[in-house]
Amino acid sequence: MDKLYDLIIIGAGPAGLAAAIYAGRAKLRTMVIEGMTPGGQISITAEVVNYPGIYQTSGAAISETMKRQALNFGVSFLADDAVKLDLDSDIKEIHVSSGEVYQAVSIIIATGAKPRTLGFEGEKEFTGHGVAYCATCDGQFFAGMDIFVIGAGFAAAEEAIFLTRFAKKVTIIAREPEFTCSKTIADKVLRNDSIDVHFNTELLAVSGESVPKTARFINNVTKEEWIHEVENPEDTFGVFVFVGYEPISGLFKDRLNMDKYGYIITDEDMKTSIEGVYAAGDIRPKRLRQLVTAVSDGAIAATSIERFVDMKKEQLGIVIEPPPEVAAKEGIYEIANERVSGQSGDSGNMRADKDLSGNGTGGSAMESFIDDDIKEQLIPLFERFESSVKIAFIASGDDDFSNEMRAFAEEFSALSDKVSLQEYTQEENQLSIERFPAMAILREDGSFTGITYHGIPGGHEFNSFVFALYNTAGPGQQTEPHIVDRINEINEPVSINVCVSLACSMCPDVVIATQLIASRNPYVSAGMYDLSRFPDIRRRFKIMSVPAMIINDKKAVFGKKNISQIIDVLLGE
Repeated sequence: MDKLYDLIIIGAGPAGLAAAIYAGRAKLRTMVIEGMTPGGQISITAEVVNYPGIYQTSGAAISETMKRQALNFGVSFLADDAVKLDLDSDIKEIHVSSGEVYQAVSIIIATGAKPRTLGFEGEKEFTGHGVAYCATCDGQFFAGMDIFVIGAGFAAAEEAIFLTRFAKKVTIIAREPEFTCSKTIADKVLRNDSIDVHFNTELLAVSGESVPKTARFINNVTKEEWIHEVENPEDTFGVFVFVGYEPISGLFKDRLNMDKYGYIITDEDMKTSIEGVYAAGDIRPKRLRQLVTAVSDGAIAATSIERFVDMKKEQLGIVIEPPPEVAAKEGIYEIANERVSGQSGDSGNMRADKDLSGNGTGGSAMESFIDDDIKEQLIPLFERFESSVKIAFIASGDDDFSNEMRAFAEEFSALSDKVSLQEYTQEENQLSIERFPAMAILREDGSFTGITYHGIPGGHEFNSFVFALYNTAGPGQQTEPHIVDRINEINEPVSINVCVSLACSMCPDVVIATQLIASRNPYVSAGMYDLSRFPDIRRRFKIMSVPAMIINDKKAVFGKKNISQIIDVLLGE
């Protein structure tokens, strides 16, 4: 009975998290299966200004707050993917990738939707090298360049405005005759002198050698074609695609009633065609796909389920223990207990929308890097360390970057007697580290883990730094046996350098996963590079999107990947 729940929610976006909050508050024993980084698509939104009652925030911040609320109501979270569903009986069964089977009286499907690719010639070839889908993550790599934004909806309009912070010029390419978003945001775009708009126009192709040099467009009314070509052979440009989403509903195909696009059909109570199964958020057909409507769906589904579950348990004569009155301590301590299953979202859930000093993107040597709230969260985690760890710092010289990294390492190591700092000169470097400045993680006996940081782990990357220490000191993240077995299959030296942006909410999962592999296998080394500090790497590998893994200093692999997918890359599978 320990795996029997009143409600299991598949998906941890706004709809799933809202449902979890309402269900937990109603004393339903609830579990959320996280198939991606908590927060869903909203987590990569730089700015949220249209959610009632909250003047301004970020997507990552509101997602993290919602998860903490759910935890405080006793909701549990499972970092795994649902791979099979048995929905025909009164008690539903959900099989996850680790092999475990969970049961529930009711289910909410809140898997959401993913960005749709456009299919133009060159899209796949230049993804990561000029074609991108996340302005927050990748906009900075296009500073001073021309940027084309593809789409006519809210996302395209909003992200076009955001990209004007970096671009020489932003041009919106919309196949529609006008914007399909609200008139307020449309008018804001049209008034912006840094944005040009071409309606009734489509992108046909992008071409070039290693990066885009030419783009070909067509006016779909006049059929006239036109070409954008860089003037300087050394230049390039960016293409950001925002042409809507497609539902993540493949697991439910032929099981539930769907429309022709794959969205799950529900009634006004979020009920699907199977009793006890509900759907909420962007997985449903709806006119408005916004944070506010996703949260509304989740709340409606959970309140509908409360009545259904009471009726069904009485009918079946079963009793399910309610959740605990007080949830496990939230924050960093809570994520240390999560199990690595090999799927997306398996590397921890605390997400910062600010830098460690609370100011936005970086912190400085003149201020504290770590705010008091995070220090409080770290105390119980340090208490769990089974051994001490060392941070080895090597400067590149007496430069600002080195001094800032040194200040961060000094402040962090002062938080606990379980963490010590030792500084080496480049001449004293015996760790085979070639780029500086660098922080290396050493075991208690001084042996090198292969884990390095080439940048201050601020913003989203703070979690990865904490995990690096936790996995080194032990007990470390719980790791499914089949993942451990696959890590041990790597029997040749391999280096993985993950290039990140501190504004990227998808990057930490890749960094944490690669570092976990390194902590378990002596053949593997894993480094984190703040790409803004190492432009030579960006130029050499033509990196214009993060996360980007550089394997053995030879090839770049782009995009968010879970630990199983990373192992596939390392094993050549």
